[in-house]
Amino acid sequence: MKKANPQIVVENLTIAYGDFVLLKDLDFVINKQDIFIIMGGSGCGKSSMLRVLTGLVPAAKGKILIEGTDFTRADEDTRVQMMQKNGILYQSGALFSSMTLAENIAMPLQQYTDYSKKTIDELVSLKLALVGLKGFEDFYPSEISGGMKKRAGLARALALDPKIVYFDEPSAGLDPISSKLLDDLILDINQSLGTTIVVVTHELESIFAIGNNSVFLDGKSKSILGRGNPRELLKNPPNEEVYNFLTRGAKSHA
Repeated sequence: MKKANPQIVVENLTIAYGDFVLLKDLDFVINKQDIFIIMGGSGCGKSSMLRVLTGLVPAAKGKILIEGTDFTRADEDTRVQMMQKNGILYQSGALFSSMTLAENIAMPLQQYTDYSKKTIDELVSLKLALVGLKGFEDFYPSEISGGMKKRAGLARALALDPKIVYFDEPSAGLDPISSKLLDDLILDINQSLGTTIVVVTHELESIFAIGNNSVFLDGKSKSILGRGNPRELLKNPPNEEVYNFLTRGAKSHA
């Protein structure tokens, strides 16, 4: 069994929009090389949690320690440096439609490194090959399928060799085959590169296929009702809410 090695430690975290408290007093740990699932029903705060973890939305209260540094209280320069060590794959892939795949992936390399054009071109080709899109450098997003757009978005998220990659509903809008290919790719990147993966999803197939650690967020209580390996939560559910969520046609996974 892999020894726990904390990479992200969340302490007493509260997420709020003005006076409206969405989630409160949360504590959990994401270990290095986890594929960590943030799950729960619609409106429970999964995407808001992701925005807070990535620095897009400030926490109302609490700490997010990333490799020992408090991300929530760091100065702007430190925060920017920490964010550059993260990659994010948004639901849509968020590719720029007027740019080729190569130009999309080159953008963070041009913005944040001093690499030569030749080196950037080589890295772009490498990242595209990593996600199974070798030879698609000159294609535009409109010329490829939804699953390919997700993989191209992942190639861009991996451009700066991040330690952590965040995924927001990666299977949204994909057919089962494309979704399975993306799950396999996530597993491969986690295992071959040692990247920590944090995934917001409600898709049971993906949760059981890739997740080794998780939290279950509950909008009614504004808290965490379950944590740990999703398969273990299915075998030994801590409460009815977690059981009902994980058994939506998924009893074959037990």
